[in-house]
Amino acid sequence: MPNPTAMIAMGGNSLSPKGEAGTITQQFIHTRETLDGIGHFIEHDYNLCINHGNGPQVGNELLRMDLTHDRVPPLPLGVCVAGTQGSIGYMIQQSLQNKLRDMNVDREVVTLVSQVIVDENDPSIKNPTKYVGARYSAEKAKSLAEKFGWSVGEQEPGQWRRVVPSPMPEYIMHGKSIKTLVDRGTIVIASGGGGIPVYNDPSGHLEGLDAVIDKDYAAAKMGRIIRARELWIITDVKYVYRNFGSPEQTPIREITRMETKELYKNGEFQKGSIGPKIRAAMHFLKYHGEKVIITSIPGIKDAFKGNAGTTIRNDA
Repeated sequence: MPNPTAMIAMGGNSLSPKGEAGTITQQFIHTRETLDGIGHFIEHDYNLCINHGNGPQVGNELLRMDLTHDRVPPLPLGVCVAGTQGSIGYMIQQSLQNKLRDMNVDREVVTLVSQVIVDENDPSIKNPTKYVGARYSAEKAKSLAEKFGWSVGEQEPGQWRRVVPSPMPEYIMHGKSIKTLVDRGTIVIASGGGGIPVYNDPSGHLEGLDAVIDKDYAAAKMGRIIRARELWIITDVKYVYRNFGSPEQTPIREITRMETKELYKNGEFQKGSIGPKIRAAMHFLKYHGEKVIITSIPGIKDAFKGNAGTTIRNDA
């Protein structure tokens, strides 16, 4: 019987939590903590593909460019995503390879710089809503917008940020190669930060796009490509909750895809950052997959035993 395959989506904030400087030393420490949870998949002989968020890291890259734009030419957002795929992939790859050595497991880990094709006419292109980068005063933000051609918006009172498109992923490049590696037991880190957004020009050539792709959607798409049985979305909460933020808040331990869809349609899961994760889960289960587990890093071990996390099962 072939080994089970899982797609794992790791949040970028798990490597660089809010309130920290986000030094490389700190990020390596958090990467190793995160991989303690990944070790449970290895113990259970899972084939694995991992993607990761990169919000804090791309934010730092954009800030560096803001501070040095008069001396060093700024980089397009897609190039920043590519750079963080390499740097975060390096940290995960090295830490996981060391973890495998400590476990006496002979498996390789590779990182793939991943381009993801999007529709150049995606509605988000003309209506960007994804906030990225540093926070500015209204005057400073508008000055930078005029200088660099940015779109900016007021995220919170008095705090303005750059806004960029967040198109839906349509096709992940190199999917067949990734599946071949995963099926052979290689642990693959791919579509980091949701992938580098590209589109096909009229000649069929790839061109980059200043945008960011939701990493959970990309993980759902990748999970379908590698025929994963399970999608694990690792976030900063142990469960998905009903009536989140209210006195009636209760954790959901197990639910079906259709029940989830109905709750979402009726206004549940709309607060906070859980909405995109729920939509990604439903996308994964619509065409393929047995279940999606949403939990925190400390919850992974118990989630394997069914004692933690929210499990969304495909309808029988």
